[in-house]
Amino acid sequence: MRFGTEILFMLVLGTLLLGPKRSRTMLRHVARAKAQLRTASRSFKSQLEAELDPARSDRKTDGSQQLDGGQ
Repeated sequence: MRFGTEILFMLVLGTLLLGPKRSRTMLRHVARAKAQLRTASRSFKSQLEAELDPARSDRKTDGSQQLDGGQ
């Protein structure tokens, strides 16, 4: 089976087992979880890049120091 065929089979099976109303709710929950996971991974990636790239983190601290010095 191809990947698309497997997904289609799982959707049909889910609709049969859960019913159309509950399967929509489950898909909504899965989509939210996927979005939260994507947001968390982006945050983790940017934090890791900031920790590993000292020049990038220096630029961020320089900008915040300029703001504090101007007040």
